[in-house]
Amino acid sequence: MKKIISVVGARPNFVKVAPIHRAFLKKSELFDHRIIHTGQHYDATMSDAFFTDLEMPQPSWFLGVGSGSHAEQSARVMVGFEKVCLEHQPDYIIVVGDVNSTVACALTSVKMGITTAHVESGLRSYDRAMPEEINRMATDAIVDHLFVTEESGRVNLLREGASPDRIFFVGNTMIDSLLNAVPAANNSTILKRLSATPKEYVLVTLHRPSNVDIPEQLQMLTRVLENVAQSTPIIFPVHPRTRKMLAEIGFAPSKNITIIDPVGYIDFLCLMKNSKVVLTDSGGIQEETTALGVACVTARTSTERPSTIELGTNILVQPTEKGILAGIRESLAGRSRSASVPPLWDGNAADRIVDVVARHYS
Repeated sequence: MKKIISVVGARPNFVKVAPIHRAFLKKSELFDHRIIHTGQHYDATMSDAFFTDLEMPQPSWFLGVGSGSHAEQSARVMVGFEKVCLEHQPDYIIVVGDVNSTVACALTSVKMGITTAHVESGLRSYDRAMPEEINRMATDAIVDHLFVTEESGRVNLLREGASPDRIFFVGNTMIDSLLNAVPAANNSTILKRLSATPKEYVLVTLHRPSNVDIPEQLQMLTRVLENVAQSTPIIFPVHPRTRKMLAEIGFAPSKNITIIDPVGYIDFLCLMKNSKVVLTDSGGIQEETTALGVACVTARTSTERPSTIELGTNILVQPTEKGILAGIRESLAGRSRSASVPPLWDGNAADRIVDVVARHYS
């Protein structure tokens, strides 16, 4: 029996790993799959809710590395992860996404001679000012298996010199989780608790430092929200750090802007599914809204998920007052072109990944 470890470090990683764990359970006679949580981003209440919502087991290991500079955090992950690998002697490591834990664990396992795979390979924003972009590029350069979510990933990897026999176009495990959770989201009571009417509000998620850590930029974003709220209610789940920044600039939201604490996966999926438009700077939400057919406005200078724009419901706008307002108004008015879901975003990506691993050991 082969020992497999999947690494999670932040909430989006949980969403990507949950279906992989379920897929490995279908082949439990061949694989012993376990999860390690580095604790890169950790909130006990939210993490526990996510594991419950995603039907995931508790991690076999929790490193508890916490926050710090990129170097401090990555170093703590590498030291802790190496100890786990020495103790457990895994045969195969799976890292997902683009957080510091992703590249730190990949570097550790590859140097230890352990076969390592990256789920969500090849995505590129071509903005090297984003720490995530460096993590993606470094991870893809060293791992053995490259699991791709969309065609741009395959093209980027080939352009960078990756051998075609390392690349596997499997689809998107984040969409696996989404499709699995839709029935539960349909039963969520969060709309009732917030007195929100389906398809009559804008959902907002903003967390990138370039948007929320610069007072002038954050003040501009609050002006945008107040402008939109004059005609359409806004629901804004706010991270504690962002809430602190909003308090520092003295933001007092109007009654049409509902600010709430972060919510669990099922409740957030319900909010996203029933929104008229989503305003975000997140990567994963661009994909989830495309899968749900919900209009999305992404306030960033670039995106590493071009299929959400080329095929899906996403609009990329410059993170300026004029750009964001234009994107929201266009989306509220209804898109003129038809949108579709990218190939292989069908709920079976995790099964394809496990099939590749099984063939590797056959």
